[in-house]
Parts: sequence; structure tokens; C-alpha cells
Amino acid sequence: MGSKKKEIALQVNISTQELWEEMLSSKGLTVVDVYQGWCGPCKPMVSLFQKMRIEGGLDLLHFALAEADCLDVLEKYRGKCEPTFLFYAGGELVAVVRGANAPLLQKTIREQLEAEKKVLAEGCERKVIRDEPLSDEDGCLSHDKDIGDDEDVASSGKTCTLAIIKPDAVVHGKTDEIIMKIHEAGFDILANEERTMTEAEMRLFYQHKAGEEAFEKLVHHMCSGPSHLLILTRPEGTEDVIAAWRTLMGPCDPDVARREQPDR
Repeated sequence: MGSKKKEIALQVNISTQELWEEMLSSKGLTVVDVYQGWCGPCKPMVSLFQKMRIEGGLDLLHFALAEADCLDVLEKYRGKCEPTFLFYAGGELVAVVRGANAPLLQKTIREQLEAEKKVLAEGCERKVIRDEPLSDEDGCLSHDKDIGDDEDVASSGKTCTLAIIKPDAVVHGKTDEIIMKIHEAGFDILANEERTMTEAEMRLFYQHKAGEEAFEKLVHHMCSGPSHLLILTRPEGTEDVIAAWRTLMGPCDPDVARREQPDR
């Protein structure tokens, strides 16, 4: 009776500092999907990783998942909704890709894997980078930072933002209507997930509103039922997704919104 081959997980879950150190010591190139607990890993990229794993082989190309809140080393990535992929080789950071940009990810994986093969086979110098800290002013809803012009960081050059369709809209059956309006406004939806948010997730998500009087009411409301989490981007050559989303959403202050956009 033939024995079954043990299935090798595509992405290793890094949940402790010990596992992080083990990842850094692995031979070859490791691509780490750094995610937030309230939105989860970037699932749309899994099929690409599977393809690249077959193309690149099991020995020198590895993939991992790491929740930013679980590891101190990822502290500066906490509270950010934009998908972030960190590339490590020889225990050093060699590239960063921000955004769910499959062509750029594929290109970066191929380039970095080839570079690491030359380091291992020919003793070439490994090019190490330092990822600049993200601005503390960047929020989770529509304040992502485009660093596409930074020569030291391999970024997508194409920002993403996270939109949440709130529980009251979901329960009243408005989800499809809202998604249609988002498409009509020229946005591409990279991911769409329905789930009920936890209180801890919402306190983190809305931490920039913690000092406001209605904060507790907002957190309670956002945990009262299922929400839809959408990761949005815009086609190349069009208005930046952050600016476009702010325009579509209007002013954050309800009183200002009523004055400036009374028809909304």
C-alpha cells in the first residue's frame, strides 16, 4: 500500500519571534505577506504564489504569513490596510512590494530569486534595503501612502485603500448597490470579504477617533453585524485611489458633509 506524500504548506504562518528568526535563517528567498488581523492575508495572491512556487522550486523560494500585531519586529506595519509583501534573503530585507499588484509581485519574485541564486552560486554581493517607516498620519480607511517613486523600495506605484460597507447597509441589502456605485466611480475591487468585526479590531481600526465623544457608539455599531471589507485600487493613468475615494466619500464630518453635499 503506497504511502501518501506529505503536503507542504504554501505559506508558513509566522506567529512568534522564534518562527520569525527561523524564517530569517532559511536558505533562499522568502516572501512574507504582512497582514492585519481585521482584514486577513491577501488571498487573491495565493494562486500567483502557487504558480511561482512551481516555477521557482521548493528549495530556494518560500512564502510566509505574518500578522503585524503578533510580532514586535513588524510594529511599524500595524494599522495599515494596504497589502505589504516583504522579501528576505540571507536574513536581510531585499525588497518590498506594497499593494495587491500581481504583475509587480511576479516580476519582483523572479528578479530577487535570480539575484539570490547568484549570491549563493557566485558569491555576488546581496543588495539590502531599508524600508522607510510609514507615516503615523496614514489611516486605515483612505490614507494610504504611495511610495512608488522611492528608488530604495520596490513598491507597487499603485496605492490601495480599504473600504468598509457597514453593518446597517449590509442588513438593509444595499451591498450590491454600493459595490455597483464603486465600480461606476472607476474603482477596481481587488478583494471583497464579508465578516463580523470584533471589538478589538474596530478599536484598532478607528483608533484615530478614540478621543471623539461618539467613539464607543461607533465601535459598538461596527460590531453589530456583518460588514463587507473591500480593497480598492484605480486603473493606471487615472486619479490616485486615495484622492478619488475621499472625493467619493465626501467630508468625514457629518455637519460639513450635509452643508457641502446636501444631496448625498
